[in-house]
Amino acid sequence: MRAQQSRSEQHARPEMRLNGRFHWLWAGILLALLGSEWVLAKAAEKHPGMRAFAEQLAPEDRAAQERVLGLLNQAEYQASIIKAMTRPAEATKTWAQYRPIFMTDKRIEGGREFYAQHAELLARVSEQYGVPAEIIVAIIGVETFYGRITGSYRVLDALTTLAFYYPPRSPYFSGELKRFLGLPDERGVALELDKVKGSYAGAMGWGQFMPTSYATWAVDDDQDGTIDLWGSERDICASVANYLAEHGWERDGPIVQRLDPIPGAREIVWDGAQPVYPLAQLVEWGYQPASVLDPDRPSALLTLQGDSGPEYFATFENFRVITTYNRSPMYAMAVTDLAAAIKSAVDSAGGS
Repeated sequence: MRAQQSRSEQHARPEMRLNGRFHWLWAGILLALLGSEWVLAKAAEKHPGMRAFAEQLAPEDRAAQERVLGLLNQAEYQASIIKAMTRPAEATKTWAQYRPIFMTDKRIEGGREFYAQHAELLARVSEQYGVPAEIIVAIIGVETFYGRITGSYRVLDALTTLAFYYPPRSPYFSGELKRFLGLPDERGVALELDKVKGSYAGAMGWGQFMPTSYATWAVDDDQDGTIDLWGSERDICASVANYLAEHGWERDGPIVQRLDPIPGAREIVWDGAQPVYPLAQLVEWGYQPASVLDPDRPSALLTLQGDSGPEYFATFENFRVITTYNRSPMYAMAVTDLAAAIKSAVDSAGGS
């Protein structure tokens, strides 16, 4: 009996060895195929990391991932966007060079016309949100020349380029790309994602809202069920005002005050728009405000290079709020100066 079992075992061993080789052979082929499929999938990515992006955006929804990949496959890399991001005007120009871009007769007159045309709307929105009408108009004027220049880049191209090809700010723009792709499902935003155009940074509409701002602070003021930042002046003006109000705008508060330094005034390096010094402290350090303001009001000291040398300003909470729209202090100064010029033009023309 033992001998028969031994012989049967001996007869079985070659077959078992063959089956083992067979299984290992197929396992190797399967692994090779899977590996090649993975390599091909990676190689087939139009933009580096787009599959991982889609999986992160919709981890449990394969159909949603495919929709995202379909849109990203339509996106085109734009080298000019990377170039523009590395040389923004705020980083390459002095205040003396930057200010004339926006303080032109055409832009001031355009602001006066916009204000006059929408005076009733602006008065209501200003009262509702506590933001002066001229500030709302000036932001639209600085951003897009009152809707004339809203951007020529497809937003899909801009955000894809910056999310996948611009490492210094890739996390930020990846987040904006996610919000952009989700806009049709958020708050009644009706956009054809492969067609909408904006700035090289992906900002949209007359007020140049980034996708997160569009999703979070844009307003359907005309109550038509969608938020239109291109064709509805009511939505546009209310959205700009709401953005500023939600970021801390102080109703009737000051924005900026010119300062006159005395000899030996202490030098202070601009450390952001957050007002951290009581105005009385700036006075003690040798900076005299052009008009009387609350000495306890928090402020910051801003120095800009003007036509005739350094110019000094005390900036307040509302100035900080404007810099949340664009971090450059020169941008906030341009908005402030343009707003004052528009208000003066409106008053001179008998507006209100």
